[in-house]
Amino acid sequence: MPPLQPPARLPYAIFAMMLGAAGLPIYIHAPKFFVDQYGVSLGALGAALFILRLLDFIQDPLLGKLAEKTSAARARPVWAASAVMALGMVGLFAITPPVAPVLWFSLTLFCVFSGFSFLTIRLYAQGVTSFGADRQLGLARWRETGSLVGVCLAAMAPSLLLAISAQPFAAFAMGFAGLTVVAGFLMSKHWTRGAEQPAAGGFTAALSDPVTRQLLILAVLNTAPVAVSSTLFLFFVESRLQAPEMAGPLLILFFISAALSAPLWTYWAGRFGPRPVLLVAMIAAIVSFFYAFFLQSGQAAAFMLICIASGATLGADLAILPAVFAKRLAVTKAQAALGFGFWNFASKLSLALAAIVVLPALERFGYQPGMTNTQSGLLALSTGYAAVPCILKLGAIWVLLRLQLGDKT
Repeated sequence: MPPLQPPARLPYAIFAMMLGAAGLPIYIHAPKFFVDQYGVSLGALGAALFILRLLDFIQDPLLGKLAEKTSAARARPVWAASAVMALGMVGLFAITPPVAPVLWFSLTLFCVFSGFSFLTIRLYAQGVTSFGADRQLGLARWRETGSLVGVCLAAMAPSLLLAISAQPFAAFAMGFAGLTVVAGFLMSKHWTRGAEQPAAGGFTAALSDPVTRQLLILAVLNTAPVAVSSTLFLFFVESRLQAPEMAGPLLILFFISAALSAPLWTYWAGRFGPRPVLLVAMIAAIVSFFYAFFLQSGQAAAFMLICIASGATLGADLAILPAVFAKRLAVTKAQAALGFGFWNFASKLSLALAAIVVLPALERFGYQPGMTNTQSGLLALSTGYAAVPCILKLGAIWVLLRLQLGDKT
């Protein structure tokens, strides 16, 4: 089989870049935006995010089924989902809530998340059917790097746009809508690429393979530390480090490190195998977050090193595991869209738990965003941001060492 040429991968990278801009940064920006702009409490936002993630218990597997059923329509369902996501983003950041802010937060985020989930499922399923089992790491090198570039752009956009707009988040939302149109046109013809593979049907068939189930469990455990730290990143920089002006540059540094590292992680995974490379990345993540727990006010320079190290480990998380999962779906000939519906569900479960547990817990232990905090409140913030992810990552390592990852399939 001839090697996959860059032009075939590039539309995947650009479409993934658009999705990356709608993913992780929204979990970071949206809660703080509604706290600062509309005075919504952390407890209310945490409850809203948890309810949205609860909906994914049903929605993502069903969206996987929908993606499988509508694949014959090619690009048309993709355009519909893109419109829902873009309109949700504009409503979230560019429109003053016409109803209670927490309700508007929930409605618009539901549109963003629903469109994002459907499009992610279609993109990854198309990669499985078009490129088979043997070229998933090569495709992931482009796709995941593109996604992380999108994350970087979305992370830096509000800070950069502040120089030219009094409403940087509104400008970001409008720019994202434009990017959605461009990415849709570039990827449009590729929804028909590749022969359809024989596929087992139904939800039961999608979960019948034990390795597939093990990978889904690992996805939940390995995403949890990222979910917690991402939710608390801006609060940690603002309150613990007392460096709110550095939040934008530090966030950009974190995601740039992830984007630059992703091609290296996939290369090493192809050479040495996914399991040992993931293990190295997990241990490095623990070391970096362990150090973050001891940081005090004014230590933004030291936190820069942590951002570089933890960002690089995020590159491994986001690049290797989805590629291994896609390879397993290709090997077992399961319905790829259904499989990635469950994958999305597994990843978002961690975000749900982070929202419902971490944010209200900080409030309970005395942390108040944007206020002068007591030492107990700051300790709770440091524990949530740094210590809890270390504990969760240890759990992921324990599972990784005992599960059949599928790196020899």
